[in-house]
Amino acid sequence: MTENTPILLIENDSTLAEKMNLDLTKAGYQVSISENARIGLEQAKRLHPALIAIDRALPGESALTLIPQLRELGIVAPILLLMSQDTVADRIVCLESGADDYFLKPYHAPNFLHTIGLYLHSNIPVGEQLRFGDLVLDIVTHRVLRNERSIELTVKEFELLRYLMSQPEIELTREQILENVWGYDFLGESNVIEVYVRYLRLKLEKDGGKRLIQTVRGVGYVLRD
Repeated sequence: MTENTPILLIENDSTLAEKMNLDLTKAGYQVSISENARIGLEQAKRLHPALIAIDRALPGESALTLIPQLRELGIVAPILLLMSQDTVADRIVCLESGADDYFLKPYHAPNFLHTIGLYLHSNIPVGEQLRFGDLVLDIVTHRVLRNERSIELTVKEFELLRYLMSQPEIELTREQILENVWGYDFLGESNVIEVYVRYLRLKLEKDGGKRLIQTVRGVGYVLRD
């Protein structure tokens, strides 16, 4: 259900902002636009949006400094970073800033709306838990525990782990993972999965935890003890 779902768009390109606003409004979302990081921070505190989209091309490094400020305020809504480049370094910067995902320019309405839908309209069954060894994933609360230790994940990290845990011991191809977690078919040579697996491993293996996400050379990944 998209009706009246609030989305905050922080974009200093007025032409692009208006185009995105029109597309989101037609899709049934309630859109607020901020032209800079300062106004965006104030609107986020006041509006409590369901999702925030931020253009990395805001003046200076304000986009990357704004995201940690939003998280410090306790905002847990998905944050998408609009980026013009798709390098491993850019993806790492995106994740380290606290964003959940990124969307590449040039802006393409169907792809953007599809990405928004992935975050705001889940078909996950209510009340389900996934378990693998000492790892527990609660689909309702989005809590992840390992040996009773709580692990904080971004939305996309959570979805990747959920997909792996839903098919334990099964070798999953990169194409399968991209289609089921990112919602689109595999296109070209992309390292997006490797970037997210790296961060998942760091979080899951903290304090000496055994590696559970195994690389299957030439194929993809498998959840295996």
